[in-house]
Amino acid sequence: MKILNGRAELEAAVGTHLGYSDWLQIDQERIDRFAEATGDHQWIHVDPERASAGPFGSTIAHGYLTLSLIPMLVGQVYKVAGTTMGVNYGSNKVRFPSPLPVGSRVRAGVELVSVTETGAGLQVVNRVTVEREGSDKPVCVAETVSVMAF
Repeated sequence: MKILNGRAELEAAVGTHLGYSDWLQIDQERIDRFAEATGDHQWIHVDPERASAGPFGSTIAHGYLTLSLIPMLVGQVYKVAGTTMGVNYGSNKVRFPSPLPVGSRVRAGVELVSVTETGAGLQVVNRVTVEREGSDKPVCVAETVSVMAF
């Protein structure tokens, strides 16, 4: 994990790739719990028997499940020392270029796009690419926005 020591190091890191998270296995239990939490019980996610005959040969994770893992995965890549609080502010752009089959392992690569002063603190934009082990196409590419207070 990369530790950026305060605002100056955070600002100096703009335009750089900060690293990768650990690999995370996506199992059916996680997919099912996400379906339960969101009410999205589409068969392609929660019915392994039916999905085995479907277009992907197995169940696949919800795109929004993949997106929801980004804060945890980014938290493994870097931290900024001296912050008193950090909150998710949103996303500028999110895409799901390929499916995420059950049993796959994913990790996130993080590029720091920008740091902007706001009245609430620093607005930080990261380009996060969630890749699936053994695949050439990412499963999610998102430009995430957070606000950090010092």
